[in-house]
Amino acid sequence: MEIKLNELSQSALAYLGDSVVELCVRTLLVKKGYTKSKTLNAAALEYVTASAQAKAVQKILPFLTEEEAEIYRRGRNMSVNNIPKSASCGEYKMATGFEVLFGYLHIAGRTKRIEELFSIAYDETEINGGNKNE
Repeated sequence: MEIKLNELSQSALAYLGDSVVELCVRTLLVKKGYTKSKTLNAAALEYVTASAQAKAVQKILPFLTEEEAEIYRRGRNMSVNNIPKSASCGEYKMATGFEVLFGYLHIAGRTKRIEELFSIAYDETEINGGNKNE
């Protein structure tokens, strides 16, 4: 599906990308054997905070195509007003770019690319397993 970036709202892509990343995280955690919602929610924070997403971006940047890098940059550079106290402005902007990229890839139907970038961004060996059944 041909998608023209200039026809899409960056805010809408970030909104969509947030849920795409969340779905990837939830899928991974369930596959890893997490069963209780309290534990699932706590484990998910290792992936979905602005700080975690900023670290994830740094891992995927070398693997992005020119098109993907441009989409990320446009998302990162968009104006943001509600920066959480738990993240720096830079981290939040990087996380927003990350979400815009994942939203764009979803709209474009590039599911395999989402899976590839997600696996690069979040090396499972670096994630704290915790007690999956508490």
